[in-house]
Amino acid sequence: MSINKESDIAANLQIGPTSQGMVRIYVEGEGLELPLDFEPEEAEEIAEEIRAAAARARALGKR
Repeated sequence: MSINKESDIAANLQIGPTSQGMVRIYVEGEGLELPLDFEPEEAEEIAEEIRAAAARARALGKR
């Protein structure tokens, strides 16, 4: 599936720290539980990528 392809799949997203000092992104959907753990530095890189993508999406929406 391409990142630009629409989907009817619904999922819940939770983000928080673990007791082991990791950052967990937890995705839950129909028949799916996906815990993704990242070092804090990796999580900050992901956050920067999300912010950059939001800025690009906002710019595309203003066209």
